[in-house]
Amino acid sequence: MGISSIIVNVGKVREMCRIVRRLAPRAAIVIGGHVTAISELEKMVDADHFVRGDGISWMRRYLGEDETAPIRHPEIVSGFDARTLGVKLPQTKGSVAATIIPSVGCPMGCNFCTTSAFFGGKGHYLNFYDSGAELYGVMSEMEHKLGAQSFFVMDENFLLHKRRAMELLDCMRRDGKAWALYVFSSANAIAQYTMRELVELGISWVWMGLESPHSAYLKLKGADTLTLTRELRQHGIKVLGSTIVGLEHHTTENIDAEIEHAVAHDTDFHQFMLYTPVPGTPLFAEMTAQGRMLDGVDLADIHGQDRFNFRHAAISREDSKRFLDGAFRRDFERNGPSLYRICRTTLEGWLRYKNDADPRVRARFAWEARSLGSGYAAALWAMEKYLRRSNPPVGEKIRALRRRVAHEFGWLSRAATYALGPVLLWAARRERKRLAAGHTYEPQTIIERRNWTLPEARLDAIPTLLPVPEEL
Repeated sequence: MGISSIIVNVGKVREMCRIVRRLAPRAAIVIGGHVTAISELEKMVDADHFVRGDGISWMRRYLGEDETAPIRHPEIVSGFDARTLGVKLPQTKGSVAATIIPSVGCPMGCNFCTTSAFFGGKGHYLNFYDSGAELYGVMSEMEHKLGAQSFFVMDENFLLHKRRAMELLDCMRRDGKAWALYVFSSANAIAQYTMRELVELGISWVWMGLESPHSAYLKLKGADTLTLTRELRQHGIKVLGSTIVGLEHHTTENIDAEIEHAVAHDTDFHQFMLYTPVPGTPLFAEMTAQGRMLDGVDLADIHGQDRFNFRHAAISREDSKRFLDGAFRRDFERNGPSLYRICRTTLEGWLRYKNDADPRVRARFAWEARSLGSGYAAALWAMEKYLRRSNPPVGEKIRALRRRVAHEFGWLSRAATYALGPVLLWAARRERKRLAAGHTYEPQTIIERRNWTLPEARLDAIPTLLPVPEEL
């Protein structure tokens, strides 16, 4: 029985182990993932093996297999049950990006980064696919099996490995692939490429750390992130900026200016996270050695969206939550809903590249803008009406964008706006009331069976799992 988990879900891991012991007492329980960074995990959960770092090679050794054999990438869609404006979005084959994992770890080695620390720390990472040709083969397979035209690339700093990325681009050019890629990359890694290379590579969305203009992190050294994010958006590349609240140099006096700098990027999405020492990271070791870790903080609460789990030199634990929530609020009030910003960037890309000389580029931007004149146009109308009294400046910006969309897409946009817009406005208002009343959404349980055999063929192996029907 294999269980992989992040640290905050250690309580769930404990309960799953308890259930497995009851239902299948002869099963070997293997725990992997970031949860194994907890130093005393062996005392917290009842399991047989604890795998820290690369789990593929460990499992192959455990099973007596060749740990150097090629890796068969699993078929994974990147999301399900997406909702916007109170409406569940339809999900058809190929409508959701396929997840691709080229590498794990990050050589930049930021002191707070759990992924970097888990796979060797600064200067280390683990490539599953070292060449662009190998990666292209996996993506082609997912295109065939899942119908994917877009790929969520789960790699901490995908564009840092330029050789692999450019080899992938060569393969895409050769076969005329107009794929869209959603990637994680640092500012300095992105700066290795021209905008034309990024566009031809299909970079559609990039997660980028915007920790602080005064941070000492190598990935931001010398980077003009304000100019970079603006240029990316002008070329239709959506940006998720990630900013840390509560760095060591932050004080109650300068935190406002730091948040203001982050908000000024006007990224399509913005994630704010508390500076959080997490087990296994250099930051956790440092804070522990200094005696600054707080007692009594539940591991389930160290996800970066609650309060500090350590003693900050200048900001109290209660103030950390106030500054964090205030950062999100300021970004929303200043820059508007992310859905509006996505539409804005998508339109910029469409207008710039709809008549591009490269048919691959034209095809990708046509695919990305496929809903701009219909569903997105209606959503813009709903957002405009929703915010026109509570935030008139943002409501006016949304109105201006909606008119640009209507001008570009004509009667289709206007028809969708007046047919669907009022419905989406009603749904958004209903959703607000439901959430305010305490309604929450929980993901469905997903069961995947591999190498599954009929119960009668394996009764001797699983006597405690299921009751044996009398007719067998």
